[in-house]
Amino acid sequence: MRYVAAYLLAVLGGNEAPASKDIKKILDSVGIEADDERLNKVISELKGKNVDDVIAAGNAKLASVPSGGAVAVSSTSAATPGAGAAAAATEEKKEEKKDESEESDDDMGFGLFD
Repeated sequence: MRYVAAYLLAVLGGNEAPASKDIKKILDSVGIEADDERLNKVISELKGKNVDDVIAAGNAKLASVPSGGAVAVSSTSAATPGAGAAAAATEEKKEEKKDESEESDDDMGFGLFD
């Protein structure tokens, strides 16, 4: 991910086709040692491609990926009215359990700023 981010920073800076030395310079500036194999893989995959087109294609792929249970809950609650209430009760129970675990953290014998 760091190599892709450095590549995108180079493109954003005006370099349409960053070389490995350009990406290494960016990574070195923040103290990251570059792995040549991974760096060359990123460069070879993006060589000759417009970054905006690659991002748009990625967004299109991500649009078809399910993202959590919200979609399933809404489609289920439309089919059966009682299912929505059951889902809400389950969420409340999860929140109560979460609150209990937060309280137990306070009893550890030390504070964050002590």
